[in-house]
Amino acid sequence: MGKLLEFVITLTNNKVVYNPGESISGNVKIKVANPLQYKAIKVNCHGSCGVTNKVNDEIWAEEEQYFNSTLSLADKGTLSAGDHSFPFQFLISDTVPTSFEGLYGKIMYIMKASIDTPRFSKDYKIQRSFHLLRPLNLNEVPEIEKPNSTTTTKDFTYLLVKTGTLTLKAKTDQRGYIPGQVIELTTEIKNDSTKRTGRILASLRQKVTYRTKRVVCSCRTIAEVEGAGVKGGKRAEWKEQIIVPQLPQSGLDGCSLISMDYFLQVSLKSPEVFVILPIHIGNVAFDATLPQTPSRHPRPSPAPRPPPRPSPSPRASIGSATPSAPPAEESPGQARGAGGLSGEAIPAKSYSLQYPSAPEPAPRSRPRSSGPLGPQFSVSAGATVPFFLEGRGSPVPASSPLASPPEYSSQAFPHEPPPTYEQSCTSNS
Repeated sequence: MGKLLEFVITLTNNKVVYNPGESISGNVKIKVANPLQYKAIKVNCHGSCGVTNKVNDEIWAEEEQYFNSTLSLADKGTLSAGDHSFPFQFLISDTVPTSFEGLYGKIMYIMKASIDTPRFSKDYKIQRSFHLLRPLNLNEVPEIEKPNSTTTTKDFTYLLVKTGTLTLKAKTDQRGYIPGQVIELTTEIKNDSTKRTGRILASLRQKVTYRTKRVVCSCRTIAEVEGAGVKGGKRAEWKEQIIVPQLPQSGLDGCSLISMDYFLQVSLKSPEVFVILPIHIGNVAFDATLPQTPSRHPRPSPAPRPPPRPSPSPRASIGSATPSAPPAEESPGQARGAGGLSGEAIPAKSYSLQYPSAPEPAPRSRPRSSGPLGPQFSVSAGATVPFFLEGRGSPVPASSPLASPPEYSSQAFPHEPPPTYEQSCTSNS
């Protein structure tokens, strides 16, 4: 570097994650071997979002800026040989969104420093990123504690002739969870036909929406459980418990270009029928003992509820995590269902969590293989970085493989988005 031996930006206490409304402070450290003339020394703090229509492209089709502040640390002079330190401090707006990096866009926060030198001399520039986290408190989400349910009906047909009717109903115990909590899923199938249904599948899925002139949606499966089919003339109930793995929180409040949603999709292969149950993934669990807040819808005083379920014990690695809890045991001999159909319990057939052992993230410049590769851990998978849970210690740095969910296993484009939350609620029973 010639006369310049060291030029770095350090943040106070080596902090890498900040909350909206906090101040970010640190020092620009410079070390020179010989005197160095300069016209100005500056530091800039910048936050913005960019989205595109091409995977991992950084030529943005749409952009928005959250803040852009520049501070002059020194005006025209000469740095003597040795070490120099210039302190700085910026106040972060309390409306900015959480950091995010996905296939078609980013929400990024960058600190830049520069040394402007006299004419014909080399200017020096450096930058480092930092992360903002806007936690989602589930206690502030309206009706988050209420069960979420929906029902649909499908006709069995053979050679265009109706042979019977199937009714599929799915229900969750509440509408929001944090990583480590258990989703209690109850599914009821009424098979009023002579044919056996195909297997039943419940999938926890993530949808990321990027808004340009051409809206792009990326969907992927986080975890799924499978149950057996239902015989003709039977009414069956399927109860499953899915543990929510480490995931970024729902939504990206403060950003108008990118949004993130989660939902449970319960489906049958034959006949082809499915229902959607939107859910929220947050950072602070719902607590029934807390008083109502103005942001929550008023409702009658509920019956006393037990405190939120404790999170399972931490595991050594995400790759060894159990995808779901075992289904609750059923009492032998269920009563006959409505309509004269006999009742039965659906046994679980398989569990899977789309989380392999975490390899090193691949460089962004590496071309994507067209072969059927398994999921990879990568910041490009659509991660808010890093994760944060109340009462769980320090946030995970972005360099950790735990800070990002697995890579999308397929890149179908465009992807048909699932129904919106409002559309799904219209079919609730």
